[in-house]
Amino acid sequence: MTVTYTPSPDDKFSFGIWTVGWTAQDVFGGATRTPMPAERAVRELAELGAYGVNFHDNDVFAFDESDRDERVRAFRKALEATGLVVTTATTNLFSHPIFKDGGFTANDRDVRRFAIAKVLRNIDLAAELGARTYVCWGGREGAESGASKDVRAALDRYKEALDILCSYVLEQGYDLRFAIEPKPNEPRGDILLPTIGHALALIGELEHPEIVGLNPEIGHEEMAGLNFAHGITQALWHGKLFHIDLNGQHGPRFDQDLRFGAGNVRGAFWTVDALESGGYEGPVHFDFKPPRTEDDRGVWESARACMTNYLILRAKVRAFRSDPAVIQALAEARVGELAVGTLAPGETWRTLRELTVDVDALAARGMAFEALDQLALEHLYGVR
Repeated sequence: MTVTYTPSPDDKFSFGIWTVGWTAQDVFGGATRTPMPAERAVRELAELGAYGVNFHDNDVFAFDESDRDERVRAFRKALEATGLVVTTATTNLFSHPIFKDGGFTANDRDVRRFAIAKVLRNIDLAAELGARTYVCWGGREGAESGASKDVRAALDRYKEALDILCSYVLEQGYDLRFAIEPKPNEPRGDILLPTIGHALALIGELEHPEIVGLNPEIGHEEMAGLNFAHGITQALWHGKLFHIDLNGQHGPRFDQDLRFGAGNVRGAFWTVDALESGGYEGPVHFDFKPPRTEDDRGVWESARACMTNYLILRAKVRAFRSDPAVIQALAEARVGELAVGTLAPGETWRTLRELTVDVDALAARGMAFEALDQLALEHLYGVR
């Protein structure tokens, strides 16, 4: 029997307009594809079974906003015709030369003021289109040299910008939350808030931390050599996983933005497992770039593959968790014991202060992790 993995809106898959719309230019060469209007991306993604889209302001209209009304009308018409929802929105504070030293943390005060104003205008559009999350990626908020950026002052300005934006959303009565997207480097040499942990720390200092969370991306965390599944699990633990970006990455190198499942496959398996077991209910968003080698047809094959690979891995994760051999192996590895409090009811530190154990016997206990991990690999490899 052939198993098919066909996406539907119930899977809540979403894509950034900039993903399928990327014209495939890079630092070594020009574009290999032509620009794509936002409304075409909406219609094609709906045909593939997607649920929603995410957009930067300048994915829809020009930087100078000269065509804003016309382009927004076309975008809105496509959304209404297809039933796709706008899950999230964000602002491009990185492409134009004005943002060469950042937006919220630019040394130039006039640039900072313009950046916040640009975001405020797009927040209005995001709210009009029904977005529930507003992503903040500080791709240019960083430095290449030590003396060029007063990092303490930059963090003050980052906080100030987010406080202003939160106050605006609350005063306007918008049903909108912010999600910080961490990244360690590229396009800047070192970007502020490089990891999930850095962003969580900043959120705790904000005036309205209750409406600010995270939008972690696989490639960004793995560029720093970190475990993405662990990172999003901690974000869930804090109640701060507001959104998620899935793609593929091969370790700590440049941001590859491969289709989901095409990079660190084992990491992708545990990412899906973390989302499944952690109770994440938001959109499953893909932030990838179809390679320069692909023509228009290849763009949609790449987008379809992101969803297909997620569905394949979801089926494998569910099979793994329901496998009796796995359940037994989990017990032998004492995984469930970690959820039991170290202190028994009524105990205090005084109980443990005088505790004596057979150290040699405890040290001699095997943990049976290898057998458990092999079962996971066999499910991933498709032999169980």
